[in-house]
Amino acid sequence: MKRSMALLVALLLSLSVAAAVTPAHAAGPYCGIRWGSLAKDLSPGSTGEVVGVRAGRHACFDRLVLDISGSTDGHFVRYVPEVRTDGEGLLVPLRGGARLEVVATAPATATDAWFLPNGELIDTTGYRTFRQVAYAGSNEAQTTIGLGVRARLPFRVLLLDGPGSGGRLVVDVAHRW
Repeated sequence: MKRSMALLVALLLSLSVAAAVTPAHAAGPYCGIRWGSLAKDLSPGSTGEVVGVRAGRHACFDRLVLDISGSTDGHFVRYVPEVRTDGEGLLVPLRGGARLEVVATAPATATDAWFLPNGELIDTTGYRTFRQVAYAGSNEAQTTIGLGVRARLPFRVLLLDGPGSGGRLVVDVAHRW
């Protein structure tokens, strides 16, 4: 009887130790996301022009979309300490714990229709990750958007065709790791 009790205690103790040392990654990534937070870039230029900026909310991430009138072939997206305007280099203040600099290698002529009355591009109320989307300018065939996010979180960049003959530069930022 003592021997069976000792074995039972040893078994329970070993199970509790195994559970305590199981690595966090063994639980699996959030929503299957394995994107990471390092810079993503593709250097060829685009043949189109940025004609609009929009955003959407999804179950596992928030999405920023830059609509391009032609092909979308180039981008630079990375976390930076601060976002600066194209050309002048002025600071673009952004809300949130981290800042993503989204650069499309396509020029833009921003119109009044792009901006909300407060000067921002997107109303981020209700977004889990996005805190602010700001226009940082367009200079020498590239357009920069500042994206303030809750924290440095995994993101991915997609280049999609359509609608029509245009394309889209898509930046998805996960809600959590």
